[in-house]
Formats: sequence, structure tokens, C-alpha cells
Amino acid sequence: MPEEKYVAVVRQPAGASHHGEAAFFDVDNTLMKGASLFHVARKMHQRGAFTLPQAAGMAWKQFKFILRGENMDDVHAVRDSALTLAAGITVEDIKALGEEVFDEMIESRIWPGAKALAQQHLRVGRMVWLVTATPIEVATVISTRLGLTGALGTVGEIENGAYTGRLVGDILHGQAKAVAVQGIADAEDLDLNRCWAYSDSHNDIPLLSMVGHPVAINPDSRLRRHARDNNWPVYDFRSGRRAATLGLKAATIGGAIYGLWRGFTRFRGPTV
Repeated sequence: MPEEKYVAVVRQPAGASHHGEAAFFDVDNTLMKGASLFHVARKMHQRGAFTLPQAAGMAWKQFKFILRGENMDDVHAVRDSALTLAAGITVEDIKALGEEVFDEMIESRIWPGAKALAQQHLRVGRMVWLVTATPIEVATVISTRLGLTGALGTVGEIENGAYTGRLVGDILHGQAKAVAVQGIADAEDLDLNRCWAYSDSHNDIPLLSMVGHPVAINPDSRLRRHARDNNWPVYDFRSGRRAATLGLKAATIGGAIYGLWRGFTRFRGPTV
């Protein structure tokens, strides 16, 4: 397995017909609208963990993220704030908070089209992993609730059953995602040329480039250009947006049809 600091395994059975294949999904703006960490912070604010001005600053970063995509300065700012606020909170409290956040804030924000893609991979017997900078506790809840294989996420340091406010390693982002996925591929005997990866951000191009079937979902402008130049499929589930024409690479037909129903204006659908 890759470094344990990144991994939570739910483990759903994979069909023998697709042994060696898997799909890897980013979470924020790919599987769900906005940043999952923002909703964790929002729940913590509801519990009185920090002030209204702090909450307003995080809300502004969430708005910018939805509007224009991932900005690393904002990602690091929210991460640092969350780590500071989490210091001293017990692991059990964070797990319970993750369940509440999913039920109250995340579940309704999951893109139906992205969920349909993940479910289609599961139906044909592929593993489906989340690969995200989201805290591993939250990523694990999302993975478990959706019946996915497992999750790779950012891990906070724990001492005596409580978080210290420091990370184990670094945030799971950019090139670190590619390294973690390679670890999963090695452990699970995956052929990455037969695997899929989905993301909204140009920062995940290293991950997308290492699989045979990269797909851009709700891409930022730089990823959209890269996908167009490399003939990668593009899905855009955002309301009022025009979906880009799919490229020649394969994507799942079930998810494509569902995405069309949810508001695609144009689509050329390859098969599984």
C-alpha cells in the first residue's frame, strides 16, 4: 500500500472481468460543488469553534473556489485555519463531525453526473478511489456513504487521541496525488493504462496524465485548455455552463447519459 498516512480503505468487491482497473476521483468541484473543508469549518463555526469574521473569510474563499476554481493560496489558508482550529479536538469528535457534515452539507452538493460515473465504474467491477486534499476523516465518510472502494486524503497528526494542529506529511495535492495513486496501483496490481482519473483542477494534471483515461470535470480554464489540446473528455455539470464536447478517450456511457439529463447542452458519448 502507499504511505498509510493517506489511505482509508472501505473495500467493495471488484468484478474479475475488470481486475487491474480502477477510477480515481478528486472531491472538491469534481465530485461535489465547492470545497468540502469549507463545510467542515462551517460546522465547527456552528459549534462555536471560531468567530464570525473567520467564518466570513472562509466563505469568501469558498465563493471564489466555486466561481474560478482552485487557488493554492486559498487552499493553504483554509488548511492552516482548519489545522489551528482542530488542535485539541478528539478523533471521535472529528469522525462524528464528518458524519454530520456529510448529512447536512455535502450529500446535497454531490454532482449527480459525477456520482453516476463513479457508480457505473462500480457496477462493471472497477475499484473507485477518492484522491483528495480533503481531510482523510471527511474523505472516508464520503467514500463509505457512496459505497466506494476507499479514499486517499490529507492526515492530521494525532497524539493521545486528539489532533495536534499539525499534518502528517503534507497536504495531499498536486504531484503528491500522483505518488499516492502509484502506491495504490502497486499494491492492488493495477494497470494505470486501463484506469480512469477525474479532476477539475490543472494542479491534478500529474494525476490525470498517469492514467490511460483522464477526464476533466468542471475544469478550470487551464485544465480545460490542456484537455482540449490532449483530446481528453470534458464534463461540465455546473448550472448554466455549456459542456465541452467529449474527446476520443473512453468514459462511461451511464454517467454520460445521466449528465445529459442534468443539463448538458452538447455531448458525444463513448462507451465503457
